[in-house]
Amino acid sequence: MEGIVVDFRSDTLTRPTPAMMQAISSAVLGDDVYGEDPTVNELEAIAAQLSGKEAAIYTVTGTMANSLAIRLQTEPGDELLMHGLCHPFHHEGGSPASVSGVTVRPLSGEYGLVTADILKASLRPDNRHMSRQKMFWMENTHNAGGGAVLPFDVMRQTAGIARDAGLKVHIDGARIFNASVASGIPVSEYAGLADTMSFCLSKGLGAPVGSLLCGSAELVHKARRFRHMLGGGWRQAGILAAAGIYALRNNVSRLSIDHANARRLAEAIDAGGHLKVTAPVHTNMVMFAPRDPSVSTADLVTKLAGLGIKVGRSTCGSCRAVTHLDIGPEEMARAAEVFSSFRM
Repeated sequence: MEGIVVDFRSDTLTRPTPAMMQAISSAVLGDDVYGEDPTVNELEAIAAQLSGKEAAIYTVTGTMANSLAIRLQTEPGDELLMHGLCHPFHHEGGSPASVSGVTVRPLSGEYGLVTADILKASLRPDNRHMSRQKMFWMENTHNAGGGAVLPFDVMRQTAGIARDAGLKVHIDGARIFNASVASGIPVSEYAGLADTMSFCLSKGLGAPVGSLLCGSAELVHKARRFRHMLGGGWRQAGILAAAGIYALRNNVSRLSIDHANARRLAEAIDAGGHLKVTAPVHTNMVMFAPRDPSVSTADLVTKLAGLGIKVGRSTCGSCRAVTHLDIGPEEMARAAEVFSSFRM
């Protein structure tokens, strides 16, 4: 067990299982640019059904899906309201500005949650001297918030406030199935709060590539043109879509295993005494940091790597460990052993 390397850097590290590879190899293919790949069409229909939306479009990444959502529902010069630790503000290469010409107004809130009071305080009357506020953004689960599940009642309240103010609402649901499994709330109920919702297949669901943007039939029709402009026209994309279909049919309920592993990991981290968990563990992420403030997270990452435990560094200033389907019982046992006896 001592020689095992356990990689907690991200749930994007998952690799297709043999069963998923079989689904890939047997996929029926066509040309998706012509709308003739039956496997892509099936995946998009499944995504629309799960989200309760009229339609969905398959994209290569979550960043592309998010970029399309913004481009479809804003105009250059508009303002996008989101928590200051949301993915487009930190991890999408300036896409809101470069692709859609919009500015982002970062809002505050604990663990990625923008409350009704915070949102209300950020709204202003239409004024030609200022950017027009056009979209409110929620991320669930919230990555930099430690995989936090946003409370549904608060999401419903803020979505209502945003709509009353004339704003479009988008949910970045990269890990919305983690949120659904943890909360018991169907994905369609979350999506019902928003005009558009994106979700990722290549994180906890274990597919190698792809995200979906879900919305009205009109918006998705427009999205196909913008996707093409961004270089996102697929050809025989059913090879990858087959993996997404397999993931949605087989890998959703097992997310509860990842959540249980994250809680076990958090207990081991606290038990060691030299590290501390810095955010509640709602799903498959554990945020942690040295108890000694003189020890940097960079040094901690290096030390753990030397012990065969790979972790990342989060936007919020902590280290991050993410459980996923490639982390099995043996890997968890090794990780728990290292963390419960850890010393700098």
